[in-house]
Amino acid sequence: MADIKDPENTILMELKDGTVVIELWPNIAPQHAERMKELARAGQYDNVCFHRVIDGFMAQTGDVEHGDMEDGFNIRLAGTGGSDMPDVPAEFSKMPHDRGTLGAARSANPDSANSQFFINFKDNHFLNGQYTVYGQVLEGMEHVDAIMRGEPPMNPDRMVSVKVAADA
Repeated sequence: MADIKDPENTILMELKDGTVVIELWPNIAPQHAERMKELARAGQYDNVCFHRVIDGFMAQTGDVEHGDMEDGFNIRLAGTGGSDMPDVPAEFSKMPHDRGTLGAARSANPDSANSQFFINFKDNHFLNGQYTVYGQVLEGMEHVDAIMRGEPPMNPDRMVSVKVAADA
């Protein structure tokens, strides 16, 4: 397991192939880091699918409203919802969208991030200053790389469980 320096700001995301350890950056994007921990602690990310996975770009998940649905119709809705909490305003920074960074998914409105997020498969610097970056994969990026591709994937991979390391 990765050397976890701050368990309160570390996420353990269990995927089908293993654990992804994510360091959150509350000093860069405090509201986004707090929202992820809040949803993880409530179990809302458990069993949520990766609904938009683009090879050479990123894997998106976190639609806690639709992403845990099993039937095909509701899987198609995945990506259109969020949590029952208010949206989080943008927290843009100088941090680049490098491989393994966590970004807040949103609509065209910069202040519309809620529960959805993405993990960059490669450096995606064209996103810099347009999407909030609030964490980095420390370990297990090979498991992220193995996520089924598609928009949505035919048989989407899911986050089996998502926990704050301090609670694990």
